[in-house]
Amino acid sequence: MSVGPPVGSPAGPAAESSFEVVYAATAPRLVHQLYLVIGDLSEAQDCVQEAYARAWSRWDRITATGGDPVGWVKTTAYRLAISRWRHFAAGLRALRRHGVTRDPQGPNPDTVAVRDALAALPMNQRMALVLYHIADLTVDEIAAQLDVPSGTVKARLSRGRKALAALLADDPDPSSSNTEASYV
Repeated sequence: MSVGPPVGSPAGPAAESSFEVVYAATAPRLVHQLYLVIGDLSEAQDCVQEAYARAWSRWDRITATGGDPVGWVKTTAYRLAISRWRHFAAGLRALRRHGVTRDPQGPNPDTVAVRDALAALPMNQRMALVLYHIADLTVDEIAAQLDVPSGTVKARLSRGRKALAALLADDPDPSSSNTEASYV
């Protein structure tokens, strides 16, 4: 199934044929030349391919003036390579100036424990606790946001704190949580 030339491509079959002939005859040579200049085959292929793609969309204008379409493609490919090299060099200068960024530290064990404990709570308690302790909202602001009475928010906070404390306790046995009484 032929869909025809892309938008902005050469208008007629002769122009398409002309482009195909020029491409087939010169692309491998241009890739080889650019590879020898920049030393990276993949980069050379990318730059030449991009140059030919740009030439394809302007083929009528490039060939109408009687100019050298291969020279246009070659110049464009070299300019693309230089532009990419400049971008790489700027990144290298920034790396030298600022140093290597360190990998961000993962969350500490306490943060993971709190996250896991919050995940074990019912959604309404979790929301109340996060909005109050993390987002620093007041009870009235939370009530307005959740569209519940202030007393409901206070109850959810109380129940959530109690459940969270039990989940985060070092001692899994809740009956031995009163350490003061065990010393008496």
